[in-house]
Amino acid sequence: MVAGTLAVMSARPSYAEASKVLLRTTLLDGMHDLLMERDWSAVTMSDVAAIAGVSRQTVYNEFKSRNGLAQAYSLRLADRFVSLVAAAIERNVDDANGALRDGFQDFFTSSADDPLIRSLLSGAAKPDLLKLITTDAAPLITTASIGLAEALRTSWLDVPADDAARLGRAIARMALSYIAMPPEDDRDVAADLAAVMAPPIEVARRR
Repeated sequence: MVAGTLAVMSARPSYAEASKVLLRTTLLDGMHDLLMERDWSAVTMSDVAAIAGVSRQTVYNEFKSRNGLAQAYSLRLADRFVSLVAAAIERNVDDANGALRDGFQDFFTSSADDPLIRSLLSGAAKPDLLKLITTDAAPLITTASIGLAEALRTSWLDVPADDAARLGRAIARMALSYIAMPPEDDRDVAADLAAVMAPPIEVARRR
């Protein structure tokens, strides 16, 4: 009984860890709210601090720089993509093509509505944001790849771990490449991508 209680206590995040997560969430939510009102070029660390009710130094301590703030926000987009695909997989049992189609489409729709993505695609060029999804996209791709691999492995798809890792990376790269260049209006890109990725998933499931 004591051992079980200790195991539960060790699995529970500490107060410091929970506080750090809450702080980061509050700051990123504040950035989101600011981006709903203004372009990324007009958002400062002081603005984020003010809307979150903390000091400017607190924001710098958490993200180090304005670029670090943007990267942390973009990582939430990667987490959102994973969540959308995982939900689509659960909605489309025994239909890998349908799961991927819905997951891609939900992500494209969500991205189009995100204020940071809208800021990237509108107005003057923003090299700092563009780098986050191109030359400096490794953290974004890694986060999405790991989450997608877990979804492929632990869901009804039951894809073997090695295959899930490879497929997760491929799906992540495909989807994230469309952030800077959104899908064409005259193509069902979500269906096209699903048609490409569903067959290798089915092959992996039969191994």
